[in-house]
Amino acid sequence: MVLNFIFKQLNADAQESGADIPAEADTAATTATITAPVAEPIVASAHDDFDWSVDKRNVTSYSKDEKEKYDKVYENTFVQLNDGELMKGTVVGLTKTDVVLNIGFKSDGLISLNEFRDLPNLAVGDEVEVMIVEKEDRDGHLNLSRRQARITRAWERIMEVHKTGEVITGVVTSKTKGGLIVDVFGMETFLPGSQIDVKPVTDYDQFVGKTMEFKVVKINETIKNAVVSHKALIESDIEAQRAEIMSKLEKGQVLEGTVKNITDFGAFMDLGGLDGLLYITDISWGRISHPTEVLKLDQKINVVVLDFDDEKKRISLGLKQLTPHPWDVLAENIAEGNVVKGKVVNIEDYGAFLEIQPGVEGLVHVSEITWANTPINAKEFFKLGDEHEAKVVTLDKASRKMSLSIKQLSADPWNDIETKFAEGSRHSGLVKNITNYGVFVELAPGIGGMIHISDLSWLKRFNHPSEYTKVGSTIDVMILGIDKENRKLQLGHKQLEEDPWNSLADTFAIGSLHEGTVSRRDDKGATVQLSYGLEGFAPNRHLQKEDGKSIGADETAQFMVIEFDRNEKRIVVSHTRIWEQGKVEEAEAVKREARADADNTRKAVKNVQAKVEKATLGDLGVLADLKKKMDSGAADETKAAE
Repeated sequence: MVLNFIFKQLNADAQESGADIPAEADTAATTATITAPVAEPIVASAHDDFDWSVDKRNVTSYSKDEKEKYDKVYENTFVQLNDGELMKGTVVGLTKTDVVLNIGFKSDGLISLNEFRDLPNLAVGDEVEVMIVEKEDRDGHLNLSRRQARITRAWERIMEVHKTGEVITGVVTSKTKGGLIVDVFGMETFLPGSQIDVKPVTDYDQFVGKTMEFKVVKINETIKNAVVSHKALIESDIEAQRAEIMSKLEKGQVLEGTVKNITDFGAFMDLGGLDGLLYITDISWGRISHPTEVLKLDQKINVVVLDFDDEKKRISLGLKQLTPHPWDVLAENIAEGNVVKGKVVNIEDYGAFLEIQPGVEGLVHVSEITWANTPINAKEFFKLGDEHEAKVVTLDKASRKMSLSIKQLSADPWNDIETKFAEGSRHSGLVKNITNYGVFVELAPGIGGMIHISDLSWLKRFNHPSEYTKVGSTIDVMILGIDKENRKLQLGHKQLEEDPWNSLADTFAIGSLHEGTVSRRDDKGATVQLSYGLEGFAPNRHLQKEDGKSIGADETAQFMVIEFDRNEKRIVVSHTRIWEQGKVEEAEAVKREARADADNTRKAVKNVQAKVEKATLGDLGVLADLKKKMDSGAADETKAAE
């Protein structure tokens, strides 16, 4: 009863405010949305006979028929909408950028004017079809689209004509990669370049803006994409002629054809109303990078039918099959042990293929390029189109394989390595590669070795060998060791000069001062560039200056050698030790001066004592009287002062 009273009270307030709401709502539906309190025992009161159907204005509620009528009107005000649904809407407003549309929902929707460019005379009151993209986005707005509605209707029409095979009309709107864009029923479709005409078309711009007839040849329902064809309309007229040609085709049959189109993968041949494809691999026994190396447009040639498909109307053609395979008519000079000449036609990580004659190739493995044991990159050694001489190592005509070798054209230089590159001998080589730990140097074709990073310089320490030399540079080396079994040479560069550390021990003696420049600093200290190209190390605590600051990078200062290790090639220097030692020396000077003063005082005392011992007793008495007079005089002066 309390809930009923509250509902009636709210209804009365609404009527006073002028709202168009029925005087009484469905109390059952209202109370259903409110959690009812726990039932309590009904206690009789003085107001049990109160008429709850009368509001505060003493007006009774609607009758049952009126209530049902108003409830029905109220329910009809609600419109059930779903995302993706198409429905009609009325234009209720136009702005400079948007169209306001009423679809009977609780709010109006906005659509950009760009979607109504085909309706220049759009006015308020016009009815248009739109799609509900989203009933309520995160901003609470109704999201509509006329473009999506048109695309949906157009897609339904396209699917229909695809099933029926009906000829449709479209407008070519623009050119794209591989073809044209065609507007069909307001939806963009794709016209491939191969479907424009039966003849190859190279100038697509001539079709832009034209209205043409098409057939829908392919659709993709998942992404709603359609492919149309104008060529299909033309082909329908010559289909009978093609069927007649196909019925007479046989494998191995030689036909005369005309090159009508050339692509990267082959050439299309016109066989007299029927097209065939001549793949690039079937043009020549040798390797070609593009069909234009052999064929030209409108060229007439004889081709052989390799295969055909009656259903798909596809014909595979061959040109090289009209001549014998080169391996079957191999030249007599191509035999094991002979030297041949070939052109590089393919390069892989494991080697390169040389074409000895068209259709006959041999592989030069990376291990057969040079006698050196160091890894070699085939792509750096070979270049496409270059010609090389090689020795035929193996030849297998049955499997049509041939292995070649370039290094075997010369004797193995490692056979007499001790003679040409003896230990201790000096040579000049080319830097071929640089790693973190050393430099690989080629002394002669097939002969090379490595200079360890520690053998580059007596004086400098490098973080990486690239700080000293570069790939392609020439460097002088000394042979330190020979490993004939593993084909490796141990090389050195600093060994070309005497070890300067033996003669620098006196120059950089401990305690000596030198001018140096800080070249690098890190958490541990600084590297100091000294004279004669030497580098010293100064710990952080030895970089402090007398004013409390620290020496920074690129700063020049005086340093004292506090450690010199000839075996480890290490010099430790200090700037702090200089001014600290100066203070120590100053303190020592003060102490020496104090000691000198003390010595002088002692000597003076001794002299006085000696003189006192020589004085007579009479002299002492006179002195005592004199002292007494002086004391009494001092006392009189004190009294006078007081």
